[in-house]
Amino acid sequence: MPEALDQLTPDSTALRRRLPVVILLSTGFIALVLLGLWVFQRQLVYLPAGAVPPVEDVLPGWSEVTLATTDGLQLGAWYSPPEPGRPVIVVFNGNAGNRADRAPLGARLASAGLGVLLVDYRGYGGNPGSPSEPTLALDARAAAHFVGTTAPGHGLVLFGESLGAAVAIELATEEPPAALILRSPFTSLVDVARAHYPLVPARFLRDEYPSDERVGALRSPLLVIVGSGDSVVPAAQSERLYELAPEPKELLVIPGADHNDFELLAGGAMIEAILRFVDTATAN
Repeated sequence: MPEALDQLTPDSTALRRRLPVVILLSTGFIALVLLGLWVFQRQLVYLPAGAVPPVEDVLPGWSEVTLATTDGLQLGAWYSPPEPGRPVIVVFNGNAGNRADRAPLGARLASAGLGVLLVDYRGYGGNPGSPSEPTLALDARAAAHFVGTTAPGHGLVLFGESLGAAVAIELATEEPPAALILRSPFTSLVDVARAHYPLVPARFLRDEYPSDERVGALRSPLLVIVGSGDSVVPAAQSERLYELAPEPKELLVIPGADHNDFELLAGGAMIEAILRFVDTATAN
């Protein structure tokens, strides 16, 4: 037995000597990963597509328009004016793609006589600038200002998809629209990060979009649209946000629909619910 202990002693001593080095290297690796996430996190959150085709190639009869932000940017957007007495819906995109990807939604809404403004944030759709939570708020205000000056007297409806829902909520708490529609909204970007990357400290995020803290201040009729099979924004988050919102409000759950399915872009059930909701909310 003593001989066996003597044989283990050199290995144990070597292990004790190596352990601080292993800990140091592991700590350094983790720190390097966190540093990379801090530096490049916005490149992971915002996934813009580049220049868009001419609007006539995608939505004949629509116009190319420019939104002027208060910090001096000129942002391209597509616009279809409303029929008499009808409101204008501003569409705030999610974190990926550009306004051309939302053309089917715009076409369905415009065919019902609604005015539609398809917005691209800074950095998206060939627009200048870099996206962030504060700068997207400026872009949203520019969109609302455009509608107010271009179609005065027509009601303003905000439609936000995923990340765009958070943008729409913040704007709606500042300038209550006639109606607010949120498709696949999250409670906060922190919660989305926790759902997908549970080992990463979510409070590390620069942009948090705390919609759960803002939604209680809404003063507009609300429609929340949820896909029960959403693999990007968990349906439970969208439903929780709905629960936190004040009345009047409606919830539409589309069974089995995932985040990027057509049913949540311009599907019949969603469009029918939107048109009915808008008609009711803007009836007075």
